[in-house]
Amino acid sequence: MNKVVTSAAAAVADIPDGARIMVGGFGVCGVPEDLIRALHALGSRQLTIISNNAGVGGAGVGRLLAAKQIARLIGTYVGDNDEFERQVRSGDLEAELIPQGTFAERMRAAGAGLGGFFTPTGAGTIVAEGKEQRTIDGREFLLELPLHADFALVKAFRGDRLGNLVYRKTARNFNPVMAMAAAVTIAEVEELVEPGGIDPEAVVTPGIFVNRVVQGTGYEKPIERRTTR
Repeated sequence: MNKVVTSAAAAVADIPDGARIMVGGFGVCGVPEDLIRALHALGSRQLTIISNNAGVGGAGVGRLLAAKQIARLIGTYVGDNDEFERQVRSGDLEAELIPQGTFAERMRAAGAGLGGFFTPTGAGTIVAEGKEQRTIDGREFLLELPLHADFALVKAFRGDRLGNLVYRKTARNFNPVMAMAAAVTIAEVEELVEPGGIDPEAVVTPGIFVNRVVQGTGYEKPIERRTTR
């Protein structure tokens, strides 16, 4: 089955207002730039975005945040985006912060069809409020539930027309678990190859998890922070 769509705009065209969307990337590394730009142009609003962070300035998820398309953000780190702080303080944005390992495992649980898992992370803190707690081998654990989405926008280095994906180094980050945890996964790839063009042993995300593939173009690849001497 050929899952390639003609453009990023066509790939996101059916994302409605109020959708729950996972967006891959860590800072501005491994971010689906074209899909984010297309979603920004589409103008869908009142979105719930599930992302490791809130982007940096106008890059990554920050582009959607600056346009006030996001009503709720679920993530782990937001310290590099002043606009995030302004919107939270003004009441324009609801935020839920999750420990990073728990964040990743909740998405993995969703993709694996699990009903949840117990973790010691957050036990005895405000993270535990309202959650089932259990003592296992004398240690306190919290029940964490799967984290699902309507759509996942992910970025891969190479993909084929069947949706099989390979990532490049750190850009792998949260993309594989997000690809498994959404009802519709849209993959943006830097290199598009024919079936057989990827070593089966190298595939990270099998095509069964991917609904649409789009060839990326014109990458900016911004640097999150540069330190010089």
